[in-house]
Amino acid sequence: MSEPVLSIENLSVSFSSRRGVARVVDGVDWEVHPGQTLAVVGESGSGKSMTVLAATGLSPRGAKVGGTVRLRGEDLGAMSEVERRRARGRHVGFVYQDPMTSLNPVMPVGRQVTEASEEHLGLRGDDARSRAVELLDMVGIPSPEQRVDNYPHQFSGGMRQRVVIAMALANDPELLIADEATTALDVTTQAQILELVESLQERLGTAVVWITHDLGVVAGIADQVAVMYGGRILEHGTVDHIFGSPGHPYTQALLAARPQPGVRADRLATIPGAPPVPHQLPPGCAFYPRCPVRGDERCRTEEPPLTEIAPGHRVRTFYRAPHSGIERPAS
Repeated sequence: MSEPVLSIENLSVSFSSRRGVARVVDGVDWEVHPGQTLAVVGESGSGKSMTVLAATGLSPRGAKVGGTVRLRGEDLGAMSEVERRRARGRHVGFVYQDPMTSLNPVMPVGRQVTEASEEHLGLRGDDARSRAVELLDMVGIPSPEQRVDNYPHQFSGGMRQRVVIAMALANDPELLIADEATTALDVTTQAQILELVESLQERLGTAVVWITHDLGVVAGIADQVAVMYGGRILEHGTVDHIFGSPGHPYTQALLAARPQPGVRADRLATIPGAPPVPHQLPPGCAFYPRCPVRGDERCRTEEPPLTEIAPGHRVRTFYRAPHSGIERPAS
């Protein structure tokens, strides 16, 4: 297998406050290879976005970051801020949830699309404009020669997201990070954006990290899935592992809560309780207070290790889930 585009080893992020130390990311490991899509899933507050922000050197002020992050084999932590900024701008593209927060409302989209190319590749004048037209055409903007001079408010929500994707691809990055990139879109537009990203990935060989809470999105695009909760990875495996034989009660609960054809919204399964507060994480399994199969004192006081239960399929639990229900493993 080729060298990973991005690899994270034992990544941790914490903040100090009057209420104590908040551990928002705790010992996360994963990697993503060229042409591969890694989906990072979990409820809001599980640490998904913070993991990626810390990995790319964009964590908020006051964050204490530990662990090792390698981009294209190079240790980002060993770089100066200028070197890290250059590597990030040249090799990583970002697509966020709301395109209007990524776009300047008083600047033509063509100028915004090539801003990174001007900074990192030195494009100027007609070359920059031609590149903007090329990128807008690549992401499916009609009449890109004319639309390149339009402003964000002259585009629909789906078209604005296409512009943001064009911006992210301006420097031909090896890695694309999409953080809830389709959440604000209607279902039809969402499907179009997913198809666009998939086709661009096949054409360009880009690695993609897709952060989402929507397991319907994951099923259609992911190769690998990392399920996060309380700043930790509770399960990591292929999309077939996660959907075919989920090994953690939390993963099972997320899958059970998906909308189902013919099932009324008020009849959908839910997970009781709320995710843990980062500065008050339970001492044992983070999911213990909400777990439907929580067991003895060991679950409450001891954190389960992330254990391989099948080749490439790891689960952080003292229980495992075979194809039929949950059972306790033999001691």
